[in-house]
Amino acid sequence: MAILTVHRRFQRLALVVAVFLVLYVYILLTQTGLIIPQHAEWRNWKYRPSSFDWGNRTQAHPVDESTMVHLPIGTPHQLPHIQHEFTRAELSEAHTKIQRTRRNVVRNVAKRSWRAYRDHAWGRDEVAPQKLIGKDTFAGWGATLVDSLDTLWIMDLKEDFRAAVHHVATIDWNNATSEHCSLFETNIRYLGGLLSAYDLSQERVLLDKAIELGDMLYAGFDTPNHMPANNFHFGPAKEGKLVAGVKESSAAAGTLSLEFTRLSQLTGDSKYYHAIDGVKKALERTQDSTNLPGMWPIFVDLQNSFFTPGTAFSLGASSDSAYEYLSKMHALLGGLDPTYEKLHTKAMATASKHMLFRPMLPDDLSPATTETTTTTSATPPDILFSGTVHSNGDIIDLHPEVQHLGCFAGGMFALGGRLFDQEEHVKIGEQLARGCAWAYEAFPTAVMPELSEVMACEKREEEEEEEKEEGDADTTEEQKEEEEEGHHHHHLAPPCAWNETRWAEKVGERAAQLPRPFSKVRNPQYLLRPEAIESLFVLYRITGKADLLDVAWRMFESVRKATRTKFAHSAISSVQTTGYTVKIDAMESFWIAETLKYFYLIFSEPELISLDEYVFNTEAHPFKLPKQGGGGTRLDR
Repeated sequence: MAILTVHRRFQRLALVVAVFLVLYVYILLTQTGLIIPQHAEWRNWKYRPSSFDWGNRTQAHPVDESTMVHLPIGTPHQLPHIQHEFTRAELSEAHTKIQRTRRNVVRNVAKRSWRAYRDHAWGRDEVAPQKLIGKDTFAGWGATLVDSLDTLWIMDLKEDFRAAVHHVATIDWNNATSEHCSLFETNIRYLGGLLSAYDLSQERVLLDKAIELGDMLYAGFDTPNHMPANNFHFGPAKEGKLVAGVKESSAAAGTLSLEFTRLSQLTGDSKYYHAIDGVKKALERTQDSTNLPGMWPIFVDLQNSFFTPGTAFSLGASSDSAYEYLSKMHALLGGLDPTYEKLHTKAMATASKHMLFRPMLPDDLSPATTETTTTTSATPPDILFSGTVHSNGDIIDLHPEVQHLGCFAGGMFALGGRLFDQEEHVKIGEQLARGCAWAYEAFPTAVMPELSEVMACEKREEEEEEEKEEGDADTTEEQKEEEEEGHHHHHLAPPCAWNETRWAEKVGERAAQLPRPFSKVRNPQYLLRPEAIESLFVLYRITGKADLLDVAWRMFESVRKATRTKFAHSAISSVQTTGYTVKIDAMESFWIAETLKYFYLIFSEPELISLDEYVFNTEAHPFKLPKQGGGGTRLDR
C-alpha cells in the first residue's frame, strides 16, 4: 500500500511538472511571437522603438526648407490600363483548376522554405538550407523574415505573417551585426518589405518600423552634395560624416526612389521624396552627355557631381533597377512628374538600338523549346537577349553576354510599352522574356546560368554602313523628337541561319560541354534568382497569352528539382550538371520574397495584386498606387 501511495504521489508530481513546463513553453513562444493565442487580439503588437532615434539626429548638411521639393499635388493622370482584359473563356473552370493546382504546389514549396527558416534561423538574415543554421548577411535584422512578409500575406499564410510581425515590432535598427550596411540592399529588402506589408495589411506597427528605418536611410543623403552614400557606416552616419562614392553602381543610386516616395506618400513627410528627387535631376542632367547618350554607365562618380565617364553600359548587374524604376516612378506618382517618362523612353530607345540582339539559333530545336515558343522545329523562336555595350563615345561595341539579372528587362520593356503607348516595346518585352525561358531549357538542368555568352546574329555590311551614315548625318528635329519618345527603329540584326562552322571555331574544344548557341558559360551557378519568372509574370498579365503559363510551370518544375534539399531549397554550383546538382547551401531572402511570389502570382487570379493597382519594387514588393495625386495623408507617429 505504501509503495502504491508513493507511486500515485510521484504521478501527481510528474503531472504538475509537465503542466508547468507546457505553460512555460507556451508563454515563451507567445512572447517571442512564434505562436499567438487564438483569444488574443493579434493586432496588439508589442512595439519596441529602436534605441537610437535617427529622426531627431542633427543634420550635418541640412536641407533649406525653402528649397524642399514636395510631392506633386493634384489629381493623377488616367494611366493606361496595364493588365489584359481576361475573358470568361480564358478563365474557364478547367483553366482555373489547373492553375489552382500549380499555385498550391508553389505555396507548399514556400511553406517548406519558410519552415526551415522559422525553425532554424528565426530572426537571422538567412538559413543555410543544408546545415540548417542561421547566418547574417544583411546587418542581422532578419532579412528573410522582413523580405517575406508580403509573400506570407499574399499566400494566405496569416499565422506565419502574424508571428513575423510580432518579431518586426521589436527590431532595433541600432543593433546590427556589422558596422555598416548597403543603403541599396537595406532599402529594397527591409524598407520595401515593410512598406509593402503595410500596404497589404494596414498593420500600423509595420509603418512605424518603416519610418524608423526610413529616417536611418535618409541619413545616407546627409552628404556634402546630398548624393546617397551606399556604403552606410553607422558611426559616421550618426555624425553626418558620410560621403558618396566615387565609383558607385548606377543601380545603387537609382534604386531608392520608389521606396522613399511611397514613404513620403504614407507619412506626408516630403523629406524622403526630396532626397531622391536630387538623384532624378542628376539623371536628367547627364542622360544625353554619357558615352552612350540615353543611358548611364554601370558605374558613376556620385561624389563629383554625378560624373559619368564610364564606358561600360548594361541592363544587368549594377545597372538593372536604375532603369526599372523610371517607368514605375511614373506610375507611382500618377504621371504627375513628366520627367520619369522622358528618362525611360530615352533610355529604352538607346537600349533597343544598341543593346538588344538576336542569338544565332540552331534549326533542330528540342521538343521542350518548340513547345515553349509554339513554333515548328524548322523555325527558330523569335527571341532577343540584352548584352553589354562598351562605348567610348565614338565606337560602340556590343558584347553578347547573357546575365540572369538582365532577364527582368522583358517585364520592364512591356510595362513601359503599355504605360507609354509603345506597343512595339511590349513585343520586345515578350521576345526578351521568351529568350530567357529558352535559355533555361537549353541546359541539362533546364535552368539558366548566372552569366553566359551566346553567338549573336551578325549585322549585314549594308546595315552597318547605314548606321554609320546615320551617325555621321545631322540629326533632324523630327528624329530627336522620335528618339525622345522612344519610337525610332531599333537596329536589330534580322534572324539568321545557323552557322555550325562559325560556332565551332568560337567554342573549340568546349563544343561537347556547351548547348548551341552558347559559346561560353562564365558563371554556371543558379542562385535561386527571380528575374526570368518576373518577366513571364508581367508578360502574362499584360498579354494574356496562355502558353506563358506552361512555360512558367516547366521553369518552376526545373528549378524545384534542381534546388531541392532535404528541408528547403538551395542555390546550385552548376546548371550544366546532369543528374544530382551540387548545392551551395545558400537560400537568399529573395527566394521567398521574389522567386516563389512571382511563381505563385502567375498561377493566381489576375485580380490578385493587379498591375493596375500595384507597382512592384525591384525586390517584388507591391506598393499600392495612390488614388489621388502624388500625396498622402500624414499619419500621427
